[in-house]
Amino acid sequence: MERTFAIIKPDAVERKLAGKILDRIESKGFNIVGMKKIKLTKSQAEGFYCVHKERPFFNDLCAFMTRSPVIVLCLEKENAIADWRTLMGATNPANAEPGTIRKDFAINIEENSSHGSDAPETAAFEIPYFFSALELV
Repeated sequence: MERTFAIIKPDAVERKLAGKILDRIESKGFNIVGMKKIKLTKSQAEGFYCVHKERPFFNDLCAFMTRSPVIVLCLEKENAIADWRTLMGATNPANAEPGTIRKDFAINIEENSSHGSDAPETAAFEIPYFFSALELV
């Protein structure tokens, strides 16, 4: 079994799409082993996205991610990282495949409804950023 990290982003939570996204996650065979709804602080967002600190979109990304609550998840299944990235679709919803979360729910490339770890090393940083071992079941 492999674990990955996911976020249902503010744009999706604001539009009350979390239930639909969670249904897709479970229907694709993922086990939700950790889940909580939180409102990120500026400091938390900056720490989480620190790999993008020098990128021009960093401040806008942090502002977006802190504007309203998000749902953070730890997902588990065989091939979880790749399968979650496939289910999310391309970062730019205009390029995403039909039936993916971003194609169906994203507003634009900035407000694209979901986040997911892109590699085992990323998941190893992201999961414990939000969950203690006791919170994962």
